[in-house]
Formats: sequence, C-alpha cells, structure tokens
Amino acid sequence: MPRTLAIDFGLKRTGLAHTDELGIIASPLETVESKGLELYLNDYVQKFSPQTIVLGMPIGLKGEDTHISENVRLLHKRLETLYPSQKIVLYDERFTSAMAMQSMITAGASKKQRAVKGNIDKVSAAIILQGYLESLRWVK
Repeated sequence: MPRTLAIDFGLKRTGLAHTDELGIIASPLETVESKGLELYLNDYVQKFSPQTIVLGMPIGLKGEDTHISENVRLLHKRLETLYPSQKIVLYDERFTSAMAMQSMITAGASKKQRAVKGNIDKVSAAIILQGYLESLRWVK
C-alpha cells in the first residue's frame, strides 16, 4: 500500500500525518497555518505522490454538523479538483483531540509540549490516519 496523507483541518491550524512508504505506520508530520495549507500540500503531493488523502470530518456527538463541517466539505471538493489522481476520503474525526491529548500524556509529553496546540493537531491527524488504516483492514 503506497503512502497516505491525513489532514486534521482547523480554521487557524491544520495538523498533518502520513504513513511510511509501505503505507503501514501512521506518524505525525507537521502543523501548518491553514492559510498556507494548499501550498504545503502541493509540495507534499509533488514530492511523495500519496495514493490517498484522508480528511478528518468533524461530526458532533449526536452525528450533527459542527461549526467547521461546511469548511471541511469545501476543502474536500477543492482537494478533489487539485489532486484528481489521489483518492480523497472523508473520515470521522470524533474524539481525536481528546485521544491525542491522552496519547501525549501516556507517551510522557510535558505540560509545555501538550500546551502547544500544533502538537495536538498533528497527533490528531495521526489518530485519524491510524483509524482509517484500521478500517481498511476490516474491509479485506
């Protein structure tokens, strides 16, 4: 399985994660300012040619849209236009921020490291990506 990229989009910052070249291990990659996301993605796609881009879809606890859901739908359409060779997937991102915080605590991250919101964003993207990869294993 080739490389996969995951995006945890936010209005200010966007967390990114990717797999290794075999598509097996999800790792936090970077946090970028959302206004610079398209430029970052253009460079990334050109350099690594991911087969799939997984976009975290914010869904409320009761399955309803959140304040950012429409922005993510617009980004999804934009990514499909920009990268017609890549598969663009929306994936439920519920609880990923809380899970990211807990995983950082478990990994021994200091309070200072956990206070950096960008760290949580890219770990959240890795959790989204890991969930997506695990969902593929159930399909096979």
